[in-house]
Amino acid sequence: MNFNSLFQFLTKLNQNNSKEWMDNNRKWYKEVRGNYIEWLNELDLSLAGVDDEYYGTPGKKGINRINNNLMFHPNKPIYKDHFGAGLDKAPNTGDFYIEIGLGQSMLAGGFWRPDPKTLRSIREAIDYDGEELIKILNKKSSKDTFGDLVVDDSLKKAPKGFSNDHPHIHLLRNKTFAVMHPLTQKEILQPNFKEKVISVYLEMLPFRRYLNKAVTV
Repeated sequence: MNFNSLFQFLTKLNQNNSKEWMDNNRKWYKEVRGNYIEWLNELDLSLAGVDDEYYGTPGKKGINRINNNLMFHPNKPIYKDHFGAGLDKAPNTGDFYIEIGLGQSMLAGGFWRPDPKTLRSIREAIDYDGEELIKILNKKSSKDTFGDLVVDDSLKKAPKGFSNDHPHIHLLRNKTFAVMHPLTQKEILQPNFKEKVISVYLEMLPFRRYLNKAVTV
């Protein structure tokens, strides 16, 4: 995958964020998108080789649209400044997310502001064995790779059904349960970038499996 070409395309798109420019450069877009899908296909096979429980997700199925949803975000530009994709995308679970772009690039996973039913399931799992999640998050290699949970909006008080003096109240108040590993453009352009992605995927597995078990069992 020529990620230099991907960054060049996104730079030009960011400078000319309009349907007219995209229509005039549709061939370039399809070429970059196609190459990215091929790279995702290769990564998909590699992840299946290191994780027996991996849910096969071809690149074409995993890749996100480059168009912003202007119905919900009318002030955003027409097109995103990144290519995003979700792999290991089993139904009703949190996938492994890859974002490569200009403003930020990252590897992430978990649940971003899940629906009430899913959120309730995660909180019930924490109520039952939150010590296990804390153990996963506090592992040195996890701390070095992700830091803490992604910071997002949280409740000021305990969620309904839980007490304010719950031993894991700091987790229960969260509305998002996700971790993220930032990427630099320099890292993405390295020959061993795919190996880097696989390494982060494996480090994230215990966290994602804890959450996925909570919402599927």
